[in-house]
Amino acid sequence: MEIVKEFSRFAYEYDKYNVIQKEVAKRLASYVPKGFYNQILDLGSGDGAIYKTLSHNNIKFNKFIAFDFSKEMLEIHPNNSSIEKICRDFNQPSSFSMFKNDEFDLLISSSALQWSSDLLSLLNLIKPLSKSHYFSFFTANTFRTLHQIANLTSPIYTREDLIKILDKVFNYEMELVEYTLDFNSVHEMLKYIKKSGVSGGVQQLSYKQMKTLMLEYPLSYLEFEVMFVKVIEKK
Repeated sequence: MEIVKEFSRFAYEYDKYNVIQKEVAKRLASYVPKGFYNQILDLGSGDGAIYKTLSHNNIKFNKFIAFDFSKEMLEIHPNNSSIEKICRDFNQPSSFSMFKNDEFDLLISSSALQWSSDLLSLLNLIKPLSKSHYFSFFTANTFRTLHQIANLTSPIYTREDLIKILDKVFNYEMELVEYTLDFNSVHEMLKYIKKSGVSGGVQQLSYKQMKTLMLEYPLSYLEFEVMFVKVIEKK
Protein backbone atom coordinates (compact mmCIF):
# COMPACT_ATOMS: atom_id res chain seq x y z
CA MET A 1 0.00 0.00 0.00
CA GLU A 2 1.54 3.28 -1.14
CA ILE A 3 0.68 6.58 0.53
CA VAL A 4 1.17 9.64 -1.66
CA LYS A 5 1.31 13.03 0.04
CA GLU A 6 0.04 16.11 -1.77
CA PHE A 7 0.73 18.79 0.85
CA SER A 8 -0.02 22.49 0.41
CA ARG A 9 -0.56 22.15 -3.29
CA PHE A 10 -3.93 23.83 -3.58
CA ALA A 11 -4.55 27.50 -2.90
CA TYR A 12 -7.90 28.18 -1.29
CA GLU A 13 -10.26 29.96 -3.65
CA TYR A 14 -13.38 31.58 -2.31
CA ASP A 15 -15.70 30.51 -5.11
CA LYS A 16 -14.35 26.98 -5.64
CA TYR A 17 -15.47 24.92 -2.68
CA ASN A 18 -15.06 21.57 -4.42
CA VAL A 19 -11.41 22.01 -5.38
CA ILE A 20 -10.34 18.77 -3.66
CA GLN A 21 -13.16 16.75 -5.22
CA LYS A 22 -12.07 18.01 -8.65
CA GLU A 23 -8.49 16.94 -8.04
CA VAL A 24 -9.70 13.53 -6.83
CA ALA A 25 -11.83 13.11 -9.96
CA LYS A 26 -8.86 13.98 -12.18
CA ARG A 27 -6.64 11.44 -10.46
CA LEU A 28 -9.26 8.69 -10.55
CA ALA A 29 -10.03 9.31 -14.21
CA SER A 30 -6.33 9.14 -15.03
CA TYR A 31 -6.35 5.45 -14.02
CA VAL A 32 -8.92 4.59 -16.70
CA PRO A 33 -7.25 3.20 -19.86
CA LYS A 34 -7.78 5.31 -22.95
CA GLY A 35 -10.11 3.77 -25.48
CA PHE A 36 -13.73 3.37 -26.45
CA TYR A 37 -16.43 2.46 -23.91
CA ASN A 38 -19.93 1.79 -25.17
CA GLN A 39 -21.67 2.69 -21.90
CA ILE A 40 -20.30 4.35 -18.74
CA LEU A 41 -22.07 4.67 -15.39
CA ASP A 42 -20.87 7.49 -13.10
CA LEU A 43 -22.30 6.81 -9.66
CA GLY A 44 -22.65 10.00 -7.62
CA SER A 45 -21.82 12.10 -10.66
CA GLY A 46 -22.31 15.51 -9.03
CA ASP A 47 -21.69 18.43 -11.36
CA GLY A 48 -19.79 16.34 -13.91
CA ALA A 49 -16.14 16.31 -12.82
CA ILE A 50 -15.68 12.70 -14.01
CA TYR A 51 -17.43 13.32 -17.33
CA LYS A 52 -15.32 16.42 -18.00
CA THR A 53 -12.07 14.69 -17.09
CA LEU A 54 -12.75 11.51 -19.09
CA SER A 55 -13.64 13.65 -22.10
CA HIS A 56 -10.48 15.70 -21.65
CA ASN A 57 -8.48 12.45 -21.44
CA ASN A 58 -9.79 11.49 -24.87
CA ILE A 59 -11.92 8.59 -23.60
CA LYS A 60 -14.73 7.94 -26.06
CA PHE A 61 -18.17 6.48 -25.37
CA ASN A 62 -21.63 6.07 -26.87
CA LYS A 63 -23.57 6.65 -23.68
CA PHE A 64 -22.69 8.24 -20.33
CA ILE A 65 -25.12 7.85 -17.43
CA ALA A 66 -24.83 10.54 -14.76
CA PHE A 67 -26.41 9.05 -11.63
CA ASP A 68 -26.94 11.27 -8.59
CA PHE A 69 -29.54 11.77 -5.85
CA SER A 70 -29.34 15.57 -6.18
CA LYS A 71 -31.55 17.12 -8.83
CA GLU A 72 -29.70 20.41 -8.38
CA MET A 73 -26.33 18.83 -9.12
CA LEU A 74 -27.66 17.05 -12.18
CA GLU A 75 -29.03 20.33 -13.49
CA ILE A 76 -25.52 21.77 -13.67
CA HIS A 77 -23.98 18.56 -15.06
CA PRO A 78 -23.07 18.96 -18.76
CA ASN A 79 -25.68 18.02 -21.33
CA ASN A 80 -25.35 16.46 -24.74
CA SER A 81 -26.90 13.66 -26.78
CA SER A 82 -24.64 11.00 -25.23
CA ILE A 83 -25.56 11.85 -21.62
CA GLU A 84 -28.49 10.39 -19.70
CA LYS A 85 -29.21 11.76 -16.23
CA ILE A 86 -30.78 9.60 -13.54
CA CYS A 87 -31.85 11.17 -10.25
CA ARG A 88 -31.89 8.36 -7.71
CA ASP A 89 -30.41 7.44 -4.33
CA PHE A 90 -27.74 4.73 -4.44
CA ASN A 91 -28.73 3.75 -0.89
CA GLN A 92 -32.00 2.37 -2.32
CA PRO A 93 -31.46 -1.07 -3.93
CA SER A 94 -34.41 -0.50 -6.26
CA SER A 95 -32.43 2.34 -7.89
CA PHE A 96 -30.45 -0.25 -9.85
CA SER A 97 -33.32 -2.50 -10.94
CA MET A 98 -33.33 -0.95 -14.44
CA PHE A 99 -29.79 -2.13 -15.19
CA LYS A 100 -28.68 -5.51 -16.52
CA ASN A 101 -25.58 -7.50 -15.63
CA ASP A 102 -22.49 -6.31 -17.54
CA GLU A 103 -24.48 -3.45 -19.02
CA PHE A 104 -21.60 -1.03 -18.58
CA ASP A 105 -18.09 -1.17 -19.98
CA LEU A 106 -17.03 1.11 -17.13
CA LEU A 107 -18.52 1.84 -13.70
CA ILE A 108 -16.84 4.72 -11.90
CA SER A 109 -17.56 6.64 -8.72
CA SER A 110 -15.55 9.53 -7.31
CA SER A 111 -15.90 10.97 -3.80
CA ALA A 112 -19.41 9.62 -3.28
CA LEU A 113 -19.61 6.06 -1.96
CA GLN A 114 -18.12 6.92 1.44
CA TRP A 115 -21.61 8.24 2.22
CA SER A 116 -23.23 4.86 1.60
CA SER A 117 -25.29 3.68 4.58
CA ASP A 118 -24.35 0.05 3.79
CA LEU A 119 -21.30 -0.02 1.54
CA LEU A 120 -20.91 -3.80 1.50
CA SER A 121 -24.46 -4.30 0.22
CA LEU A 122 -24.05 -1.50 -2.30
CA LEU A 123 -20.82 -2.91 -3.74
CA ASN A 124 -22.36 -6.36 -4.04
CA LEU A 125 -25.31 -4.77 -5.81
CA ILE A 126 -23.27 -2.85 -8.38
CA LYS A 127 -20.59 -5.53 -8.84
CA PRO A 128 -22.48 -7.41 -11.60
CA LEU A 129 -23.18 -4.25 -13.60
CA SER A 130 -19.69 -4.01 -15.10
CA LYS A 131 -16.40 -5.85 -15.47
CA SER A 132 -14.48 -2.61 -14.92
CA HIS A 133 -14.82 -0.63 -11.67
CA TYR A 134 -12.93 2.44 -10.41
CA PHE A 135 -13.66 4.12 -7.08
CA SER A 136 -12.36 6.90 -4.87
CA PHE A 137 -13.38 7.27 -1.24
CA PHE A 138 -12.66 9.98 1.29
CA THR A 139 -11.68 8.20 4.52
CA ALA A 140 -12.26 9.05 8.17
CA ASN A 141 -8.74 10.53 8.29
CA THR A 142 -10.16 13.50 6.41
CA PHE A 143 -10.14 16.42 8.89
CA ARG A 144 -8.21 14.17 11.29
CA THR A 145 -6.70 16.94 13.47
CA LEU A 146 -9.89 18.97 13.49
CA HIS A 147 -11.84 15.93 14.70
CA GLN A 148 -9.31 15.34 17.46
CA ILE A 149 -9.46 18.94 18.71
CA ALA A 150 -13.27 19.08 18.60
CA ASN A 151 -13.67 15.53 19.98
CA LEU A 152 -15.70 14.44 16.95
CA THR A 153 -16.05 11.03 15.33
CA SER A 154 -15.99 11.05 11.55
CA PRO A 155 -19.29 9.97 9.94
CA ILE A 156 -17.51 8.22 7.05
CA TYR A 157 -15.67 4.92 6.85
CA THR A 158 -12.17 4.45 8.20
CA ARG A 159 -9.40 3.28 5.90
CA GLU A 160 -9.43 -0.07 7.70
CA ASP A 161 -13.19 -0.51 7.32
CA LEU A 162 -13.02 0.29 3.62
CA ILE A 163 -10.31 -2.33 3.12
CA LYS A 164 -12.31 -4.98 5.02
CA ILE A 165 -15.40 -4.28 2.92
CA LEU A 166 -13.57 -4.17 -0.42
CA ASP A 167 -11.73 -7.42 0.42
CA LYS A 168 -15.09 -9.22 0.60
CA VAL A 169 -16.21 -8.12 -2.86
CA PHE A 170 -13.25 -7.49 -5.17
CA ASN A 171 -9.64 -8.17 -5.92
CA TYR A 172 -8.22 -4.71 -6.43
CA GLU A 173 -5.27 -2.35 -6.47
CA MET A 174 -5.29 0.59 -4.08
CA GLU A 175 -3.50 3.87 -3.62
CA LEU A 176 -3.84 6.26 -0.66
CA VAL A 177 -3.33 9.97 -1.27
CA GLU A 178 -3.15 12.63 1.42
CA TYR A 179 -4.09 16.18 0.41
CA THR A 180 -4.01 19.44 2.31
CA LEU A 181 -5.84 22.67 1.60
CA ASP A 182 -4.49 25.93 3.02
CA PHE A 183 -6.58 28.67 4.66
CA ASN A 184 -5.94 32.07 6.16
CA SER A 185 -8.00 31.34 9.28
CA VAL A 186 -10.01 28.70 11.10
CA HIS A 187 -13.12 30.71 10.25
CA GLU A 188 -12.38 30.27 6.52
CA MET A 189 -11.84 26.54 7.09
CA LEU A 190 -15.25 26.18 8.70
CA LYS A 191 -16.90 28.15 5.90
CA TYR A 192 -15.25 25.87 3.36
CA ILE A 193 -16.41 22.76 5.22
CA LYS A 194 -19.98 24.04 5.31
CA LYS A 195 -20.09 24.64 1.55
CA SER A 196 -17.81 21.94 0.18
CA GLY A 197 -19.95 18.83 0.64
CA VAL A 198 -17.18 17.15 2.66
CA SER A 199 -18.69 18.04 6.03
CA GLY A 200 -17.09 15.21 7.99
CA GLY A 201 -19.50 15.77 10.87
CA VAL A 202 -18.21 19.30 11.48
CA GLN A 203 -21.61 20.86 10.86
CA GLN A 204 -22.69 19.21 14.12
CA LEU A 205 -20.30 21.41 16.13
CA SER A 206 -21.64 23.01 19.27
CA TYR A 207 -20.74 26.58 20.21
CA LYS A 208 -18.23 25.25 22.74
CA GLN A 209 -16.57 22.98 20.18
CA MET A 210 -16.45 25.84 17.67
CA LYS A 211 -14.76 28.09 20.23
CA THR A 212 -12.24 25.36 21.09
CA LEU A 213 -11.37 24.99 17.41
CA MET A 214 -10.91 28.72 16.97
CA LEU A 215 -8.49 28.83 19.90
CA GLU A 216 -6.66 25.51 19.62
CA TYR A 217 -6.55 24.32 16.01
CA PRO A 218 -2.78 24.07 15.39
CA LEU A 219 -2.62 23.92 11.58
CA SER A 220 -3.05 26.38 8.71
CA TYR A 221 -4.63 23.71 6.53
CA LEU A 222 -7.24 20.96 6.44
CA GLU A 223 -6.21 17.34 5.93
CA PHE A 224 -7.83 14.93 3.48
CA GLU A 225 -7.17 11.24 2.90
CA VAL A 226 -8.50 9.59 -0.24
CA MET A 227 -8.41 5.92 -1.21
CA PHE A 228 -8.26 5.18 -4.95
CA VAL A 229 -9.36 1.72 -6.04
CA LYS A 230 -8.97 -0.10 -9.34
CA VAL A 231 -10.81 -3.41 -9.38
CA ILE A 232 -8.81 -6.26 -10.90
CA GLU A 233 -11.55 -8.87 -10.77
CA LYS A 234 -14.75 -9.73 -8.96
CA LYS A 235 -14.79 -12.36 -6.24
